[in-house]
Amino acid sequence: MPSTLAYIKLAASLLASSTVLAQTPASTAEVHPLLLTRKCTNSGGCVQQNTSVVLDFEYRDCPNAATCAKNCVVEPADYAAMGVSTKGNAVTMYHYVKDSSGKLFNATPRIYLLDAEGKYVMMKLLNQELTVDVDLSTLPCGENGAFYLSEMVADGSKNPGQFNIGGAGMGNGYCDAQCQGYCCGEMDIIEANSQANVFTGHPCKGNNCDKSGCGYNSFAAGQRNFYGPGKTVDTTKPFTVITQFQASGGKLTTITRKYIQNGRNINSGTITNCGSEGSTGGLTGMGESLGRGMVLAMSIWNDAAQNMAWLDSGTNGPCAAGQGSPSNIQSQHPDTHVVFSNIRWGDIGSTTKG
Repeated sequence: MPSTLAYIKLAASLLASSTVLAQTPASTAEVHPLLLTRKCTNSGGCVQQNTSVVLDFEYRDCPNAATCAKNCVVEPADYAAMGVSTKGNAVTMYHYVKDSSGKLFNATPRIYLLDAEGKYVMMKLLNQELTVDVDLSTLPCGENGAFYLSEMVADGSKNPGQFNIGGAGMGNGYCDAQCQGYCCGEMDIIEANSQANVFTGHPCKGNNCDKSGCGYNSFAAGQRNFYGPGKTVDTTKPFTVITQFQASGGKLTTITRKYIQNGRNINSGTITNCGSEGSTGGLTGMGESLGRGMVLAMSIWNDAAQNMAWLDSGTNGPCAAGQGSPSNIQSQHPDTHVVFSNIRWGDIGSTTKG
């Protein structure tokens, strides 16, 4: 992380104390931006949830581990400075933000959904659906607006090998199928820009995760005119994304993607297989993670190593090789941002009634 992301100050009073062995919170509590969401049932409709978002703990990192362990006070994160703002049921995340000197820096925010008690919202989505409205219109080739699920623990306390303070309330305990933090099941609901998108399951069995995952990309599936500017799903305008997790006998059988735009229901693809159940758990294992409960994460990022080619170029999308380099994005699209809004989850069919 750039040094501008570190919201830490050394406390002189703690330096003098030999009993201080770990990080402590600042005296000023962090205020988490409110983000209204809804939980739905077919019988009772949708009920507003008093939820908020929290930045990942890394945005409050210390200068180094030794200093952190001895005498750091963790200050509240500055959400606006990290490119994150909320209004009602919408959250906006900017990739690049100007610092106090006016220089553009790489914020790359990642946030998680909190409940009213300051713990992560545990979405139990087996035989349920998750729906969100998205605006990806400013995301060019190489950019990724990600809306996904991680099997983190509710209080954020599982944090092996990391300093832990404040649990979920400080954005602690991240994990994913790439084993960042630690290994856990991951369900990518949306990884997308204005040119391409994919949804992907990443089941795990213990520490053995399906890192490549079982994904569906409409462009790669041959639907070249389905998704993009002016296409069936027109990414120059907002649209609704519905992801359904159908189950039979308590086991996940199908992951289905649908869209709504301009009042039209648009069917897309399905996932019915997710690798070896014996190795990484397969579709059954993905369903088990969904049944136990997963945490909603949202981020915006780009990819210096591959320029997001796995998402939007070659057989995966219309972008030219190298077009999505971070340097191109920063110079040509410094305003790139994503908006996620009207998040709701519940019984299949309940989130889009009316």
